[in-house]
Amino acid sequence: MRNQRTSDLFTLNLGLALGSLGLLTAVASCAHDAAASGQSLPPAAAANQPQAAAAATPPGTNTKVLLCDGQTEVTVPAGTSGTSVAGALMTEWVRKNPNANWEVDERERHTLQPSADNSALVGQVQGQTYGRVTPQDVTLWKTEVERVATAGSAVFHNADELGSTVAVSCDMCHPHAANTHPETYPKFQAQLGRVVLLRDMINWCIEHPVRGKALSSDDPKLRSLEAYILAQRKGKTLDYGRH
Repeated sequence: MRNQRTSDLFTLNLGLALGSLGLLTAVASCAHDAAASGQSLPPAAAANQPQAAAAATPPGTNTKVLLCDGQTEVTVPAGTSGTSVAGALMTEWVRKNPNANWEVDERERHTLQPSADNSALVGQVQGQTYGRVTPQDVTLWKTEVERVATAGSAVFHNADELGSTVAVSCDMCHPHAANTHPETYPKFQAQLGRVVLLRDMINWCIEHPVRGKALSSDDPKLRSLEAYILAQRKGKTLDYGRH
């Protein structure tokens, strides 16, 4: 897939991450450094570490890491910190795309976007499902949906939670879930060679830049990641298939 066009999912996200050295530093600080050479991975990461990746990266050897554009690749020594891996990937991408526009104004805050305000529904009858809506109903809806999205934020910003074997987390390329464009799915993705859903692209990124193990469709981590990414794009118009 490396000779295919880069999708819009990647066109902007590294621009956000590399808008300035200060941004790179801030983004990188969200991730855990990889263990020093010879130090074992944390249990959570070790449990999710693909066997093939473990066999391919013994101490003293090199590891190839592919960015989410499906084209940019770097080779780093085993034990390289996640911050250094992300920096090397970004530097290589900038080298190959010197005329990219960084659209810094589209950066999104790390703070979770609030869910919809349903208070206007209090007192109304919602058919057979809810009966008459109460303030407690509205509070429950908001609390529960934001809890799931917040859990997704915790996974998104944590390499160990993602099961990364190179200490890379999602926010290193997508600060605050910026420019993930969930509103454009389903769409054809060149990296996968087919029409995919948002969760398919999340798993592709977990397997490649993050170098972790794909999550099953009912995994709470995958569900919460979807919730967080969608929450951060609140207000965007649905436009499936858009590139």
